[in-house]
Amino acid sequence: MAIKRETVNFNNAISVMEAFRLVMVNGDRKTYYFQGEPGIGKSSIHYMLRDALGDDEYDHIYLDWSLIEYGEISLRAPNRDTGELELYISSLLKPKSNKKKLIMIDELDKGDKLLQKLGTRLLLDHVVGSWKLPAGSRVFATGNLVTDGVGNSILAHTSNRITTMNIRKPTVDEWLAWASNAGLSSELRTFVAMTPSVMASYTDGIRPEDNAHVFFPVHRTKQFASPRSLAACDPDIINRHKLGTSLTMAALAGTVGAATAHLMSAVLSLSDEIVLTADVLADPDGVRVPEKQAALLQMMFNAIDTLQTQDELSKFMRFLDRTKSAELQSVFFTMAMASKRLSPIATKNQKVAEWLAAGNYKLLT
Repeated sequence: MAIKRETVNFNNAISVMEAFRLVMVNGDRKTYYFQGEPGIGKSSIHYMLRDALGDDEYDHIYLDWSLIEYGEISLRAPNRDTGELELYISSLLKPKSNKKKLIMIDELDKGDKLLQKLGTRLLLDHVVGSWKLPAGSRVFATGNLVTDGVGNSILAHTSNRITTMNIRKPTVDEWLAWASNAGLSSELRTFVAMTPSVMASYTDGIRPEDNAHVFFPVHRTKQFASPRSLAACDPDIINRHKLGTSLTMAALAGTVGAATAHLMSAVLSLSDEIVLTADVLADPDGVRVPEKQAALLQMMFNAIDTLQTQDELSKFMRFLDRTKSAELQSVFFTMAMASKRLSPIATKNQKVAEWLAAGNYKLLT
């Protein structure tokens, strides 16, 4: 009898959440180097680990290898009493603290050669000179893809001693879940939900002529849509009435590029189409249902931010049923389950329970 073997793709890029899990589970025993294109949230791994590990047992240290010089980490200076050179360790590494260290070396590929040599011992041996990190410390690094063309290659003997993995961009659903929990505006989330191409990646084989939004190494574009730059649009979107249309559009173009800003303007012009959540809750069976999908999406994100009780959630779902859009309902349920604030309510709601039982929910990782 033939044995069926599972096919595994060892070249799959991982998510930011999966990178976090690797450092949490194995980071005290081995070193990971995570590579990814600009602006996809690599640095957020450090903040996620800080939240998970806490401050009681760990010192949390972020080192930007593109900005730090060798002497800022360790330096030999003469001891006046002995006449000998002694090694002094930078306060950046908090050597006087007995806590375990969580150290992220960001932009590892941008450090100069001398700094890379120092970093190799820190990454592999948890040592700087004769000073050793406390047992149980975790050190990991991040950098750009070689194909990005924005960094340098790391030392060959370093590469062979660490685990190098590529991090992919978040999916639209993953980014929306993060954005909801981060408190980003419903208008921005609506734009991303309506324009999934802003989460596309050149590594998937798309061409510049097919996508005017994202980073392409061949273009060396300074303004482009990335998970990071999209989030940076939020203050301009929130304060657009104070800034005025012209200044808002200029600020958005300077953040994500003109092509992306132009499409954003269409979402920002939907204010007359939106029905307030309070009006939906007052009359879920009779209130006006907007015709534009973007308006419905923005209403959905507004509801995720404001619904407080089981009764309110049930009423809003009655309204959603009137839209006759299974796609819209799927997005709403997925975002509700991913919301730290709303998920405790949603998991106890009968209609959501029926939806979960049907196997519609996929855990965001």
